[in-house]
This record gives sequence, structure tokens and C-alpha cells, in this order.
Amino acid sequence: MPEKTAIITGASRGIGAGLVRAFLKQGYNVVATSRNVSQQLTASSALVLIDGDIGRPETAAQVVEAAIKNFAGIDVLVTNAGIFFTKPFTEFSTADFNALVSTNLLGFLYITQLTVKQMLKQKSGSVVSITAALADQPILGVNGSVPMITKGGLNSIIRSLAIEYAKQGIRFNAVAPGVVDTPMHKDSPKDFLKQLQPMGEIADIQDVVEAVLYLAHAVQVTGEVLHVDGGVHAGRW
Repeated sequence: MPEKTAIITGASRGIGAGLVRAFLKQGYNVVATSRNVSQQLTASSALVLIDGDIGRPETAAQVVEAAIKNFAGIDVLVTNAGIFFTKPFTEFSTADFNALVSTNLLGFLYITQLTVKQMLKQKSGSVVSITAALADQPILGVNGSVPMITKGGLNSIIRSLAIEYAKQGIRFNAVAPGVVDTPMHKDSPKDFLKQLQPMGEIADIQDVVEAVLYLAHAVQVTGEVLHVDGGVHAGRW
């Protein structure tokens, strides 16, 4: 079986680092990127590390070039890099908006465009984006209105691209987590976080990783937003 290659963005910690470990364990070569990924992970013959801001086109170009140069192709792209913070709607600033768009949207756009160009040559590939259950089901008291402009936009473009490239053998899906036990939530009380999901538990990194692996390999699944949220998206509780 020929070796496969995955690109993981936002790879230095949390879900991203979990994804790197999982794809390596499955025998993939991996190109991992984040602002300081080389300080968090250890490179190997199967793991190339690229430091950089994923919201900049030159970072995306460097990552895709590394995948093609080192491993000759790209089978899976996981756009995991993202930022999220809450505040009342009227307090979001232009700087907040620009930061969210840069990482969450441009961080998807640049690297996915370049990856799709390569996947078109291969006539195959899978793109999985990490979005958020909160984009589909707001929660009273969790004031994430402006970040959800970006996450909802990702859910929308995933469905559009699934149709646009269905005949070219490239699949596009998303995983929409609820609350996940990652460093992003290290300062939040666990009891409060558990109340934010109907099942009353916090997802762990492996729950999200397994959803991504499923979508990466599910050859008949495209345009799907797979919620890993303990039921949040199903409605009010």
C-alpha cells in the first residue's frame, strides 16, 4: 500500500497535535504547521514541521511545497487552525474581526486553494475543516456571535466545494465540535463547561480525532458537517 500524506494546520497543541499523532500512527507522512510547531513537536522522516502564520499566503505555499517536495503529493488536508473568544456583540472590535478572519477564513482559503490544485492533478483527495457546533446552535450566555461568522462560513464553503469538486474525486467535510477538553478551555470551570452540552460531558481530543479520521477515509461522504458536541446542534435542552 503506497504511503499517504496529510497536512495538519494548527498542529502544535490540542486537537491539532492529536491529529498529527493519529495520522502518523496510521502510517501517513505528515506536514504540520502552526506559528511555533517546531517548539512543540519533533520532526522525523515522516513528519515535516513548518512554523508560520497560516493566515499568510506564503505560509500556505511553504506547507504545500513541503508536502509535494518531501512526499510527492497530498491525500488529506485538515484545516484545524482557529481562534475563538467570546464577548458581548457590541464590544467586538475591528481588530477582533480581522484576527478571526485572518486565522479562521484566510487560514482555510490559502492552503485549501493550493492543496486543491495538487489534488486536481491526483484526481483525488480529502479536505476536513474543524468548525464549531455553536455556528448551528447558539447557547444563551456564550457570546460567540462574531467568531461564528467565520465558523458558519466554513460550514457553508465546505458544502459548496463538495459539489464543485464532486466529479474530480475531491471530498470536503467538516467536524463541528462542541466543548472539547483542550488548552483553549484550561481556565474555564469544568462544571460550567459540562452544562454546555446536553449529554453533560466534555468531549476529549480523541473524539474529534476519530471523527476526522472517519471523514478522511469515508469515500462516499462529502459535504457533511459532523457534529461532535454531545447533542448541542439538535436544539434547545
